[in-house]
Amino acid sequence: NSLLLNSSMQPDLTVSRTYSGPICLQDPMDKELMTESSLFNPLSDIKVKVQSSFMVSLGVTERAEYHGKAHSGTFPHGGNRGFTTIHARNKTTYIQNLSSLSTRSELRTTGIFGHLGGRLVMPNTGVSLLIPHGAIPEESSWEIYLTISQGESSLQPEGTEVLLGPEVTCGPPDVIVTTPFALTIPHCAEANSEHWNIHLKKRTQQGKWEEVMSMEEETTSCYCLLDPYACHILLDSFGTYTLAGEPISDCAVKQLKVAVFGCMSCNSLDYNLRVYCMDNTPCAFQEVLSDERHQGGQLLEEPKLLHFKGNSFSLQISVLDIPPFLWRIKPFTACQEVPFSRVWCSNQQPLHCAFSLERYTPATTQLSCKICVRQVKGHEQILQIQTSILENERETITLFSREDSNFPAQTGPKAFKIPYSIRQRICATFDTPSAKGKDWQMLAQKNSINRNLSYFATQSSPSAVILDLWEARHQHDGDLDSLACALEEIGRTHPKISNITETQIEETDFNYSRQNGL
Repeated sequence: NSLLLNSSMQPDLTVSRTYSGPICLQDPMDKELMTESSLFNPLSDIKVKVQSSFMVSLGVTERAEYHGKAHSGTFPHGGNRGFTTIHARNKTTYIQNLSSLSTRSELRTTGIFGHLGGRLVMPNTGVSLLIPHGAIPEESSWEIYLTISQGESSLQPEGTEVLLGPEVTCGPPDVIVTTPFALTIPHCAEANSEHWNIHLKKRTQQGKWEEVMSMEEETTSCYCLLDPYACHILLDSFGTYTLAGEPISDCAVKQLKVAVFGCMSCNSLDYNLRVYCMDNTPCAFQEVLSDERHQGGQLLEEPKLLHFKGNSFSLQISVLDIPPFLWRIKPFTACQEVPFSRVWCSNQQPLHCAFSLERYTPATTQLSCKICVRQVKGHEQILQIQTSILENERETITLFSREDSNFPAQTGPKAFKIPYSIRQRICATFDTPSAKGKDWQMLAQKNSINRNLSYFATQSSPSAVILDLWEARHQHDGDLDSLACALEEIGRTHPKISNITETQIEETDFNYSRQNGL
C-alpha cells in the first residue's frame, strides 16, 4: 500500500515485509501521538536427595530425602526469568499478580529481626536482605525495612555513566551489626569487565552520592559479587545504595525487557497497543505493571529480552502483519523510532511507544499481529500477538510464579538453607589454616568466589561470611547439592575434612531443612 511507504523509515526495516490492507487517518485530536514527547513517555512439590558422603560426615547419617515446597523464585536464573504461561482461553479472565504493588513513590517492606537473623524480601522485585545469625547482638531486636524508590532516581549520572539497578534503602541507618549482612540488588547489565566498569554507590546523609567501590576493586570495606541478573553485596552499614556503570566500549550491553500491553479505548472500535522497553530488572517491570493496571491494560505476550548495545544506534518499534480488511492503523505510525540516548540513559524510567488500531466492524474480536523491536544494526525481537479483545476470552498469562509476597520476612533458622549445626561444623573445619591451602580459600574458590579474597581474610570467620554469600545467591533454589559437591571435592584431597566422624544431626535442623525444601 503506497500510503505506508514512509521515506524517513530505514530501508532495511521494510525488506521482506508485506504491508496489506486498508488504512485510515485517526481523529485530528490524536496528532500529539506523532510527537516524540508523547510517543515515548518515561515512564511442586519436589524431592531433593542429599547424597554427598561429606555432608553425611558433617551430620547427615544417611541419604535423606527432605520434602518441601520448591518455588522457582521471583526471577530464577535463566533466560526466561520465571515467566510461565497458562492457557485458559474461554475459562479465566486475565488477572495480574499485583498484590505487592503500591501507588506511592516507593515500595516498602519491614520485619523484626534479632540475634537469630533472617531474611527480608521485597516481593517480586529481586531485592532482598539477608541478616546472618549473630549479626544483631543478643537480647536486641530491630524493625528493619527495605524500600525501593520508584520514578526517576535521585542519582544523576555524570559523563557516560548510566544507572543499572534500582535505588534501594535498607534501614534504619543506626542499626549496628557485628558481622556483614547481604543486600541483593538486581541489575540490567550484561556483565563483562571488558565492556563495563560497574560501581556501587551510596547516598550520604546530605543527599549526595559517593562511590563505595568498583566491582573489580580489591577492598576490605565491602564485597560485591556480580551474577548475571543481580549483585550480592556484603555490607556492615545500612543506607541507600544503587549500581551504576560506565561503558568501556561500544560492545557494552544493557538488557532490556520488551512487553506489549493492550486495552480498548473510549471509541469502541479502537484498540490501543503500548510497547514498553525497560531495564531488565523485576523492579522496572513492576512499575510498568502498576501503570498499566491503572490504565486498564492487559499483558498480551510474555516479555522478551533485548540486548541493547551502547553503540549510539536508535531503537525501532514496528507493528507488522495486521490482518487486512479487519484492522487498520494510522498511516506513517506503523514504525516508530526512539533515539539512542532516551533508551540508554533512561534513568530507571520505562519508555513506551503507543499504537492505535481500529476495527472495521464490532464483529471483529480477534487481533493477530507482530511487534518487531530492534536496535539499528543490532539485536531484534519479534513478539507474536494473538489475543481476543474481549476480556472473558483472553488468554491468561501468569506472572511471577513464586508467591513470595505472602512471606516477605522470615526470621530465625527457617530463613536459611543450611541447617545451623551443619554450618557451624563447616566453619570450624575451614576456618582452621592448612599448610596445603585447603581452608576457607578453597571453600571460596569452589563456590566461584575468586577475587578480593582479602575481604574475607579480615573477618573473624571467613567461612561463615562465604556461606552467607552462598545463602544470598541461592535464596530461591536452595541448591544444597552444589554446596555438597564442592565440599565433597575438597574432601577427596583433604584428610582432615574426610575424617570428620560426627554422625548426628539435631532434630530441629532436620525440621528446618524440610521447611526450606532441602
